[in-house]
Order: sequence, then C-alpha cells, then structure tokens
Amino acid sequence: MQAVLMAGGKGTRLRPFTNILPKPLVPIGEMSILELVLRQLKSCGFEEIVIAVGHKADLIMAVIGDGSRMGLKIRYHMEEQPLGTLGALATIEDLDENFLVMNGDICTNLDFSQLYQAHVDSGEMVSVSTFPRRERIELGVLQLNDDMDRVCGFEEKPVHNFYVSMGVNAFHRTVLDIIPQKVFFGFDHLMESLLEQSIAIHAYRFHGVWHDIGRPDDYQRVLDEFEKTPSIYLPEEETELQTLPFRRAA
Repeated sequence: MQAVLMAGGKGTRLRPFTNILPKPLVPIGEMSILELVLRQLKSCGFEEIVIAVGHKADLIMAVIGDGSRMGLKIRYHMEEQPLGTLGALATIEDLDENFLVMNGDICTNLDFSQLYQAHVDSGEMVSVSTFPRRERIELGVLQLNDDMDRVCGFEEKPVHNFYVSMGVNAFHRTVLDIIPQKVFFGFDHLMESLLEQSIAIHAYRFHGVWHDIGRPDDYQRVLDEFEKTPSIYLPEEETELQTLPFRRAA
C-alpha cells in the first residue's frame, strides 16, 4: 500500500515553535509528529511513502531520510510553490491505482489500513475519514429578524455537533483528472468540485482519538497523552524504540 504525506505547510498557527522547525518536525515525546505518523503507517502495512515538502524541506529530508531505518521506502516530492493541501498530487509520478493521502501533522489512532480497504471496497473515487467534533461557543448568540433590527432569539453558549474532515483520505487515481496542474488546490476545492459534479464521496466514520496538532490546544493534549500513554498511538514495540532514530542521527 502507498501513502502520500502532505508536509509542505508553514505551520503559522504553532508559532513560535515553527519559527525554527517545520510543523511536521515538532516533537511528540522524543520523536517528531512526522516520524510518529510514519511509524503508524508502517505498523498498518504501508511500505511506500511519498512526502510532499516545501517549507524547510531540506531539514525534513535530513531528519527523516530515506525511511530505511524504519523499514519504509520514502521518496520526496518538492513543491516549488505553495499548492494547497492537495495541489501537489497532480505532479507526483507513479501513484498507485488507490492510495492514502494525509496531512503530515495529524495525530490519531485510526487504523489506516482499514480506511484504505474500506475505500477500495466502496469503489468510489474519494473516501474521506470523518470525526465527530463538539464545539462550544463561549458567547451569547443572538438571532435577528430578516430586517436585522430586532432580536428574535437568544442562546447562551450553545454547543454544536459536527462531523469534520480528519485530514486522512483515500483516493482512486482518477481523482487526478480533477486536480489542476501547478495551481493552488485545497481539500475544500476538491469537495466543491465533486459535489458540483454529483460524484459520490465515501464517508468513513471514526470515533477513536484524533487531534490536529496545528491547533495549539490539540497539540498540548497530544503531548500530555503521549507522555502518559504512548501506546494510544503506537504499538508497544514501537514505543520502546522511539529514542533510537535520534541517537542514530547524532
């Protein structure tokens, strides 16, 4: 199985951490988030990884290497200019008929192989992993009439429930016909294009652990969880080896 990791972003929401490090290299325990994801993919049976890099690419490639020390085959795709969360896919060569695509800063215990197999079984072009998110608005919310000059309703600190995209998806190669060459193209643009063309989108619902570490609050939760129970994210045999890569690099 093949996976593509999008790791070219600047990580502006995590400043000042990302003033020095690219976001995929911010630490989780004694490894980077990117290495954590790579070890998870390996444990799920993925062996060929393409990492799309841009911002501070040299540093990412120097730290991660060719993947051999993790039992992976890693190659890199350089973004000459920012192309959004999916734009780089259009210029990556030798993609499999079906492949996984994910952001390089997602921390989850999703079984990537199950998502991949569910996608293949669905026969759809795109499978999107979804996660239930509960958001509380810490303000009193007003409802106004059509003329916007009268309050007709009020709700104190309402709570809303959503299904959100996890940033982990599986694609059939035909999706490349929709993604333009060398043009900024995000996940939102893909969703809009598919819906406008009435192309079915397979939803893969997940109810485990998921954090977007681009959000400072989520990043802190991951740090706390990983310090207490790293086996949430990695098999026991992997957590025992977590310091080894940096010792070798030294």
